[in-house]
Amino acid sequence: MKKAGILNRHLAGALAELGHGDGVLVCDAGMPIPDGPRVVDLAFRAGVPAFAEVLEGLLAELVVEGATAATEVREANPEASALLESRFPSLEFVSHERLKELSAGARLVVRTGEARPYANVLLRCGVFF
Repeated sequence: MKKAGILNRHLAGALAELGHGDGVLVCDAGMPIPDGPRVVDLAFRAGVPAFAEVLEGLLAELVVEGATAATEVREANPEASALLESRFPSLEFVSHERLKELSAGARLVVRTGEARPYANVLLRCGVFF
């Protein structure tokens, strides 16, 4: 058994399959899940695991070259907005409806147990070299 990093075998395997430019949607429990992408549902109960915890764990494992969030997060969820803006200085904002459209092109969806609105981000994978 692994003693460090991501222990969830479904998530660890999905991350290993990602390539340059692939999209990863990290979302709250209320975000509609598009048909098509692989889904790893980590939601255990409302708030568990939290969006911030899952995002930090993923960022320890992934190279990210870009990120997109819903404009609505700024007003509706200032904590998530501050977290995203601190992690992604070039964070792109689009409407929530547009984020849902873009999510359909993601290769992986990671659903958290977050129960606050607009705690969603679409990551674009980079390369480590």
